[in-house]
Amino acid sequence: MRLNDAKAYAEAHGYALEEARGLVWIDVPKDELSGFLDAMQEAGFNYLANVIGIDYSDYPETRPERFAVLYELVSIKGWKDGDGSRFFARVWVSERDPALPSAVPQYASANFFEREIFDLLGIRFEGHPDLRKILTPEDLEGHPLRKDYPLGETPTLFKDGRYIDPDSFRAGLKGGDAGLTGRRGGARRGYAEVYEDVRRAHAADGEDS
Repeated sequence: MRLNDAKAYAEAHGYALEEARGLVWIDVPKDELSGFLDAMQEAGFNYLANVIGIDYSDYPETRPERFAVLYELVSIKGWKDGDGSRFFARVWVSERDPALPSAVPQYASANFFEREIFDLLGIRFEGHPDLRKILTPEDLEGHPLRKDYPLGETPTLFKDGRYIDPDSFRAGLKGGDAGLTGRRGGARRGYAEVYEDVRRAHAADGEDS
């Protein structure tokens, strides 16, 4: 099965399908995810390249649920044959019951991806062999990639002297003042500046000799 066949499978089962910028998303119902992954595995999509969790809070367009989990499925043989066999299976996840069946039975690579999403977004994966935190401390409360999680209050300083002010940055995320750019202190020196100093030093040595 190649990409067109995966799309035909989705259409035959009544799954919504979205195409944009050369990418394909197939919306799979939560209770049909395991069967869908079984079918794709048997059909030749033998590589789960990524699992991505998304929080659509404050998203400008209406979405069916607050959360979604995307599975990037690839057919290695199809890719090598130039068939471009790659697409995203997308599952919408309710905020009231943020849980999905684990994809580990079909794809072992889902293991750490699912643990990361569980840790950072709080979406549970039922049937996962070892579902526990992977990035944050055990005593940390909340899930840092949720949009309502409080951001840290340490401004991020860039080498040209700009910095992100946390309050302004939050406003920018919601369509307000972008706020990327108060300035303080001297500019930090980057590779380009250091390279220019070295170039001038070498040029000066050449003139002296």
